Amino acid sequence: MLLPEVASDTLPPEAAEWRNAFGKLRPSSPPCRYLNPTAWANIHEACTDFIERFGAEAVRLGWTTPQLFGVHPEHGTLRVDWCGVMMTGGHKVIGIESNRILFGNVSGYRNVHGTPTGIPIWEFAARREGK
Repeated sequence: MLLPEVASDTLPPEAAEWRNAFGKLRPSSPPCRYLNPTAWANIHEACTDFIERFGAEAVRLGWTTPQLFGVHPEHGTLRVDWCGVMMTGGHKVIGIESNRILFGNVSGYRNVHGTPTGIPIWEFAARREGK
């Protein structure tokens, strides 16, 4: 058995980038001003789980970084209309399809007419730290 640091990565490059960028965010430190620590810890855990379990499939189906992990460029998660599917509930994903992600009894959709495009939450966090 190979050690984890030696094992080959099964994620495509886009999903590996998500894992790398998201992994730099601390689960105990919400990147958005109005995001409560418990909600952020749940979102962080759900996103980490999603990337590992469904990241390759998300890439294959054409999901983009903003569609999954986007937030409003100035207000973060406070503007849920700008948020990617993974940024709103903190629930673990149970399935993925071409236009929706399933969270049990709730689904998140992409390509909803009129939905603005946010920036990745890790870019939002970097901007906040730079101020």
